[in-house]
Amino acid sequence: MEELSVKIRICDREYPMKVCIEEEACIRAAGKLINDKVKTYKEKFGIDDKQDLLAMVAFDCLVDTLKSNDTESREEKIIEQVNNLTQLVAQVLEPH
Repeated sequence: MEELSVKIRICDREYPMKVCIEEEACIRAAGKLINDKVKTYKEKFGIDDKQDLLAMVAFDCLVDTLKSNDTESREEKIIEQVNNLTQLVAQVLEPH
């Protein structure tokens, strides 16, 4: 697995890191998303403190992650229920 040295700028600070080449685009997209959210919060609420802005972005991202995990969990339960119903229907339709 080949690594690439990149610098990601978040809130006017550069963060050097080594990433897998396959993950570079995702890493850069994440940095851009953070900066976009910081800008949105700064404009929306007039907050200039970078620590407060980053805390709000972190909170926002975690809420999104928890919502996504909850949705995935519900989808898995629905798939399991459908599979169980399919097995029951197959048993009923099975010739004796």
